Amino acid sequence: MAGIGSSNYWEDLRKQARQLENELDLKLVSFSKLCTSYSSSRDGRRGDTSDTTPLLNNSTQDRMFDTMSVEIEQLLAKLTAVNDKMAEYTNTPGTASLNAALMHTLQRHRDILQDYTHEFHKTKGNFLAIREREDLLGSVRKDIETYKSGSGVNNRRTELFLKEHEHLRNSDRLMDDTISIAMATKENMTSQRGLLKSIQSRVNTLANRFPTINNLIQRINLRKRRDSLILGTVIGVCTILLLLYAFH
Repeated sequence: MAGIGSSNYWEDLRKQARQLENELDLKLVSFSKLCTSYSSSRDGRRGDTSDTTPLLNNSTQDRMFDTMSVEIEQLLAKLTAVNDKMAEYTNTPGTASLNAALMHTLQRHRDILQDYTHEFHKTKGNFLAIREREDLLGSVRKDIETYKSGSGVNNRRTELFLKEHEHLRNSDRLMDDTISIAMATKENMTSQRGLLKSIQSRVNTLANRFPTINNLIQRINLRKRRDSLILGTVIGVCTILLLLYAFH
């Protein structure tokens, strides 16, 4: 009965971990979309001279960013706590016979937690960098408008200043496009990563249930590593021979 209770406790922990991982995956996708749309919306409002609407929209996006950051950090903290409980369970007396399988499962959940943590901090850093750059450019545009309204004369200095501002806008737009492409690529890779992890999880489950399949997978991996070493050796020897031939 104690073994059954322990098994149920482990399965409950795994269920909690999977649920938190799914929630984090959805939150991170939404967080990435928010970061992508932030720069686009700011760029679309640059031609608007009204001060109230941009401030309201920027404030709304900033509040969404802060709220989602807190929610994701809370989910990461909960998933970390569940992983710690799983680690404690692996050290419980009576689980020695299952320790290898338990440690394998625990390591997989730890890797997922590490990936999500890294992705969150990277996306958050990109968002803060975009917001800082947008605030700086907004300050420059405000200074230009103040200068134009104060002077009232389109002299040579003003023309050069406006040309420089136009160059800054073009560079900023190019950077926004690059960041949007990078965000879209990252989102696609995140989706593919989830699919690959699901496939890997199924393969590992089959390997744990059927030792013969596990041995076959190990042999395939061993042969792949051996072929890689042989190929690397051949390429290295050929490279050395080509260098010797070139210098002689």
